[in-house]
Amino acid sequence: MTTRIFNFAAGPAVLPEAVLAEAQRDLMALPGIGMSILEISHRSKTFDEILQGCEADMRKLANIPANYHVLFLQGGASLQFSMVPMNLLPAGGKADYIVTGFWSQKAVKEAQRIGSVNVAATTETENFSRIPEQSEWKLDPGAAYVHFTSNNTIIGTEWAGVPEIAAVPLVCDASSDIFSRPIDVGRHALIYAGAQKNLGPSGVTLVILRDDLLARSPKNLPTMLDYNTHAKEKSLYNTPPVFGIYIIRLTMKWLLDQGGLPEIGKRNADKAKLLYDAIDGSGGFYRAHAKPGSRSNMNVTFRLPSEELERRFVQGSTEAGLDGLKGHRSVGGIRASIYNAFPRPGVEALVSFMKEFQRKSG
Repeated sequence: MTTRIFNFAAGPAVLPEAVLAEAQRDLMALPGIGMSILEISHRSKTFDEILQGCEADMRKLANIPANYHVLFLQGGASLQFSMVPMNLLPAGGKADYIVTGFWSQKAVKEAQRIGSVNVAATTETENFSRIPEQSEWKLDPGAAYVHFTSNNTIIGTEWAGVPEIAAVPLVCDASSDIFSRPIDVGRHALIYAGAQKNLGPSGVTLVILRDDLLARSPKNLPTMLDYNTHAKEKSLYNTPPVFGIYIIRLTMKWLLDQGGLPEIGKRNADKAKLLYDAIDGSGGFYRAHAKPGSRSNMNVTFRLPSEELERRFVQGSTEAGLDGLKGHRSVGGIRASIYNAFPRPGVEALVSFMKEFQRKSG
């Protein structure tokens, strides 16, 4: 099968076709190099140019200030659940966590292995159907940092903006909406994201870290778990995920060519509105999980009147070339992940299928 279908998977997820085409052309041999990107040394001049070009384009794309390090690490966001408190949470200190879904719950669990954690707000009793209002937050002014997850992949909620906090460093897990809209990096102390949703393939973790935080890392940390190690060595302390960084470099170029984050943000909002309008206009046959005001533009989650109808919906949509719509095993239902590279015609095809499925089943 060579015809591309519409891939609604939550991650690893759809990549820009232009990126895939360029990678395909260069896979056998990079122009002028005579070796595949899979074969070149991470110490070579060729890769150094790829790495530096990737960082430069990313800084331009997101307007990353000069006093922030851009690190390309491994271990996924799950490793950052541990590295953040290991580096930023001092002995006897406390960190605030705003819990809005499955992944922020995991972040809390790992942080509790390191030190004291205050759950400053959560909507768990409402099945995480919304983002907590600021009036509900119970922040500790003496906290070492405040952690939040900007987009909740499983549940389908997303912060509309950056949490308004005082002088406490703000840490963000942006794995599933990184660079999907304009971002004010300067309002964060640290941003981390797994690459496999909006940046590139799995295997790379992006960390954007403000320079002054490096002084917080304890001196007895294992070398690979110390941000100082990777900042000092420019992500080259050990062999980095070369191919993944190469794909991210191509994706950064693609985003810049599309008009940058303001343009991609408009496109993403347009795609999401098209789908939410279909859900809300179905007369209750389709029910969005997330409440208005907290809905994600990246992961649209909804239910049907019965699990049997959901099973038939997934089967029928897959047969129609709409793949990856089954909801996460922990919550069920339907989930349409429509990241940066997901094309609008794919959303239109899903909306058309939804209307026909309701006509036949409702």
